[in-house]
Amino acid sequence: MKKLVFSCAVLIAGFGAMMTVGCKKKSNSSPPANPTISCTTCVTAAEAKAENDNSSKGTYKGVIVGSSGTIKFDIGNSDSTIRAFMVIDGVKDTLAATIKWVSGVSYVSSFTGTFNGQPASINFSVDANGGNPTVTSMNIPGHPSATLTMSKETSDNLIECFEGSIVDITTGETGTFDMMLSTKLKKWSAQVRTTGQTSSSSVSGVIDGTKLSFDDGKGSTGNATLSGDKIIDGTWVNNKPEHGTWIATRTL
Repeated sequence: MKKLVFSCAVLIAGFGAMMTVGCKKKSNSSPPANPTISCTTCVTAAEAKAENDNSSKGTYKGVIVGSSGTIKFDIGNSDSTIRAFMVIDGVKDTLAATIKWVSGVSYVSSFTGTFNGQPASINFSVDANGGNPTVTSMNIPGHPSATLTMSKETSDNLIECFEGSIVDITTGETGTFDMMLSTKLKKWSAQVRTTGQTSSSSVSGVIDGTKLSFDDGKGSTGNATLSGDKIIDGTWVNNKPEHGTWIATRTL
């Protein structure tokens, strides 16, 4: 919904160290169909180790829009290996870092590998204390206009990633609605992209029990229900006026 008045300003301050990066070439990729299967492989507790909470070491999780997917950066959290686990439209790839981790300084490295048999790379950086995780550029074959949003997970703050879809009932447009949430912080954030478009917009909100809601202060509001590994009964309205629905299923 390019027409949706979801504010393109980043509304996710306070959700933790989080960033978005975009590449500006055209893509013909389409968003996924409505998700129907709950995540049977997702963890139920944070993977990040306590000793890495204030370090560039640790776990960083996020979503990729254009088409749709998730990514997890493991910066020496599990063992000494530094890698990124990426899934886009069901295709998996593991990218390896080219730079070793050094204590007390910011960590900057390219992550390289293959995606669909072609070279892929992501340039990643993060402050020494784990702040400002940033992807400065990406080269993902078949997905030149992808955007990536991520957050640092800490030992007491599990980051859950969901892939979903959105429908504008007024216009008939459809799109991708991929999001992250933290039940500890009671916050969520999503990237929204209309089918056929090459840019994304951000929307975020709060969690009250099992209820998700947002109000961007510019006439767009929405609600949904968190039911296990699913976001269900999502509705939204703006001041065009337009209205529609959104759903998502946890995949990381």
